[in-house]
Amino acid sequence: MGLADASGPRDTQALLSATQAMDLRRRDYHMERPLLNQEHLEELGRWGSAPRTHQWRTWLQCSRARAYALLLQHLPVLVWLPRYPVRDWLLGDLLSGLSVAIMQLPQGLAYALLAGLPPVFGLYSSFYPVFIYFLFGTSRHISVGTFAVMSVMVGSVTESLAPQALNDSMINETARDAARVQVASTLSVLVGLFQVGLGLIHFGFVVTYLSEPLVRGYTTAAAVQVFVSQLKYVFGLHLSSHSGPLSLIYTVLEVCWKLPQSKVGTVVTAAVAGVVLVVVKLLNDKLQQQLPMPIPGELLTLIGATGISYGMGLKHRFEVDVVGNIPAGLVPPVAPNTQLFSKLVGSAFTIAVVGFAIAISLGKIFALRHGYRVDSNQELVALGLSNLIGGIFQCFPVSCSMSRSLVQESTGGNSQVAGAISSLFILLIIVKLGELFHDLPKAVLAAIIIVNLKGMLRQLSDMRSLWKANRADLLIWLVTFTATILLNLDLGLVVAVIFSLLLVVVRTQMPHYSVLGQVPDTDIYRDVAEYSEAKEVRGVKVFRSSATVYFANAEFYSDALKQRCGVDVDFLISQKKKLLKKQEQLKLKQLQKEEKLRKQAASPKGASVSINVNTSLEDMRSNNVEDCKMMVRLEQVSSGDKMEDATANGQEDSKAPDGSTLKALGLPQPDFHSLILDLGALSFVDTVCLKSLKNIFHDFREIEVEVYMAACHSPVVSQLEAGHFFDASITKKHLFASVHDAVTFALQHPRPVPDSPVSVTRL
Repeated sequence: MGLADASGPRDTQALLSATQAMDLRRRDYHMERPLLNQEHLEELGRWGSAPRTHQWRTWLQCSRARAYALLLQHLPVLVWLPRYPVRDWLLGDLLSGLSVAIMQLPQGLAYALLAGLPPVFGLYSSFYPVFIYFLFGTSRHISVGTFAVMSVMVGSVTESLAPQALNDSMINETARDAARVQVASTLSVLVGLFQVGLGLIHFGFVVTYLSEPLVRGYTTAAAVQVFVSQLKYVFGLHLSSHSGPLSLIYTVLEVCWKLPQSKVGTVVTAAVAGVVLVVVKLLNDKLQQQLPMPIPGELLTLIGATGISYGMGLKHRFEVDVVGNIPAGLVPPVAPNTQLFSKLVGSAFTIAVVGFAIAISLGKIFALRHGYRVDSNQELVALGLSNLIGGIFQCFPVSCSMSRSLVQESTGGNSQVAGAISSLFILLIIVKLGELFHDLPKAVLAAIIIVNLKGMLRQLSDMRSLWKANRADLLIWLVTFTATILLNLDLGLVVAVIFSLLLVVVRTQMPHYSVLGQVPDTDIYRDVAEYSEAKEVRGVKVFRSSATVYFANAEFYSDALKQRCGVDVDFLISQKKKLLKKQEQLKLKQLQKEEKLRKQAASPKGASVSINVNTSLEDMRSNNVEDCKMMVRLEQVSSGDKMEDATANGQEDSKAPDGSTLKALGLPQPDFHSLILDLGALSFVDTVCLKSLKNIFHDFREIEVEVYMAACHSPVVSQLEAGHFFDASITKKHLFASVHDAVTFALQHPRPVPDSPVSVTRL
């Protein structure tokens, strides 16, 4: 077929594409403006970068004002307390504070046992941190203090490190408790230092790595840990101390093994207290609308159990363990043991992150409900100072309690004043009334803890809801729960966070890839597999990924692109290279034979040489038909080259000669002439993405398909420029503001030509 015949279909296709583009422009009301590529956008001008305030100048010029502003920022009580509406809020805060204090008292005593400490230190932890949070906190409704999850995490540390603190010798109960108090208070100081430091450097966003399924799975597993840890108090057993991975399994096995040794008096006491608590909670739920404040079931159970234990002599008659001596008054501050820092640093960071995650989650829920803002960084500082100062006064790490926070809100609490009132009530108990609880059975405190676990244990139903809603979140929940149960609380959290981040990476490796089509009479493009009205534009492929392209999924992106386009790009390129290589070999062979024949013709034996030449030519033409065909193609290529050389200066069309095209080589041609990459989902690009995009340009140009990019955000364009993506072969004219602009341009230029003959090198 001659050149004139071969150009006919291309001209027809170009005419059809141009007609299609004109129809598209008529239908689209946006076509009153020119097509916008990146060069046009830059010609319109960019906004300059936002002016930055030089804070250091402000510090030099207005040091006093700056210091005062910092004081107000980190001591919020100076901001909200002068504007406190006494008439409207004081009564509600007073009732709320008393209600929370009534709950705080039994929970403080119980959670101290959970932390492996004497009960009085639970009261200390219910006073100092709560009052410090009143000064520095920004949430009006959370109740800071002892919390079951934090206490069981502290307990796992104290039980594992307290014996080592005394050189692993046989120790009595008093010395053991003193060692554990030192470990717990040092741990609290270290937790506070972590939280304050992270808050000052505005690292509050770290909690975003703890997703809701992760936190709920973790707290559910912690609730199971708490439940198991209280079985020894419920059954009156003396168990060995287990720590580290599988410690929960060992504890359960030991409880089952020693169950026949249970003390009947202790079991009955715990059962009666548990039934009373459950009944009171059911009454509170049923009579919630009628009661001005919940019935203080925990306090009533505490007082009643103490009275019965004292009157009946439960300790001596039935061998029921009691709380024992609770010293009156406050303890002096004690410096932390810095030698323990190296042993506590890992657990301290874990406790700091978990405590802050729980506090900020509840704080944001209440802030959203009541229309105010919680500063996450200031919350981190406030919680850190609560633990830091509390640790100096021999408190253990605290966070906020969900049950007490709900009571504080439901009983009319409006501000942090409710927390201050509850802390002052606890102070009164520490100074004057603490010694009255000498005969309180520990089984009652265990019953209080177990009954309060109901809310967290009900989170087991998350598995059913997540199965229906999101299987990936269910997987995070299950891995977090299982790892925390088997590996303990600290290692379980590390495994959960790592798995959650890896799952995010895996999910970005498998995004949704789609070929887009145009919705008729609009500039909207949608997935043709999902929208029946969306139709592919003839001659143009539009490809989109639902995730950003980076090192972890760049190869998947390229493979999916080639698969969705319906063309075996790699096969076509390899076949084209083979045929072109064969052409070169045949051309070289032909030149060698011609040179040889010329040399023979120039020899003295002219007649015989002439005969030999004719014979050689006949043999050459008859030996291999395919070689002859390739030679004809080579002649066309050479003639095409000569024509191009003659018109190179005045001709704009610099296409490759017909001999090297897919059609001339006898290879199938793609049914589209342009490929458009919708990059609207890209939030960043790395070096692997840049190389992948360059390779896409190279590969598709090899099969005579021009590539365009569309809908890139400005930060992504800046990263492309910084990575030297644009060059002589890939210019900003290949980048369009929208997919529709790119489609319209592609239809107007069905076989676009690079701005320069420089080829794209595959990376």
